[in-house]
Amino acid sequence: MTHIGGPYVGRFAPSPSGPLHFGSLLAAVGSYLQARAAHGRWLLRIEDLDRPRVVAGAADRIVHALAAFGFEWDGPIEYQSRRLDQYSKALDSLRAAGRIYACTCSRARIAAWHARQDGAEVDELRYPGICREHVHAFDGESAFRFHVREGHVDFIDRIQGPQSEDVAQISGDFVVRRRDGIHAYHLAVVIDDAAQGITEVVRGADLLDSTSRHILLQRALGVPTPAYCHLPVALDLSGRKLSKSTQSLSVDPAHAAAVLCQTLVALRQSPPPALKTGDLREIWEWAIRHWNLQPLRRLLTCAAPSAMG
Repeated sequence: MTHIGGPYVGRFAPSPSGPLHFGSLLAAVGSYLQARAAHGRWLLRIEDLDRPRVVAGAADRIVHALAAFGFEWDGPIEYQSRRLDQYSKALDSLRAAGRIYACTCSRARIAAWHARQDGAEVDELRYPGICREHVHAFDGESAFRFHVREGHVDFIDRIQGPQSEDVAQISGDFVVRRRDGIHAYHLAVVIDDAAQGITEVVRGADLLDSTSRHILLQRALGVPTPAYCHLPVALDLSGRKLSKSTQSLSVDPAHAAAVLCQTLVALRQSPPPALKTGDLREIWEWAIRHWNLQPLRRLLTCAAPSAMG
């Protein structure tokens, strides 16, 4: 299978804020199988941009765990921390086009604005454009926000189906550089995917709501929009999303074959029981040959196994 403009290129982009856990492994396996089943390339990128959240040594541990599970990535590993100049150039381009502005608002100020308007008290408040008409300096005291224009963003996700979102009404103007000077995830991921020639983004459904923002940035920067494929998010026994922040159980490479088979089951791939005691190469060969998105259609969540191995 090829994509318009050339062969398939996929990627996995973990953040080194802790060890590889089952939720991350699920995304890695799904993206890997999607790329290999398409006879495409699979790239590895470490998203170590958010310095306060980076755990020393976590990136190396993630890389070693992936290798122990039999992943084979193409080309050198990319690190966001080494690409800051590219993100700054993108901000310069957006600024020259009049698409970003400096914002001095704190979360408390935004929350107070909403409280005055409608008594809203929600976790993620839509930014109402308080600073949009003011001229603030593009300096270290300000965040930079992308000016979102009215209208829906429509795209078709290969698992979740047709999507439509009015970003102006849902999130409003969003941050592309934080007040602490760190480039925002939304900006960095768009620049990186374009630079690496990613043709399809395969990731967890917890990022589905971010996709419309990414498409708006792609259009503003004049870079291609890849296809999107959002896998179900793994939940623990209490129904919470597995993540490093909730101290989710890390995966044990010592039981790589068993854990990989558990991952395939979570992805509704039904591997033969005998594979659990096979070697990793046999498991990967079976998984690539039988990879099928159909059982995942419209599935937003899946259950993680109660034990890893």
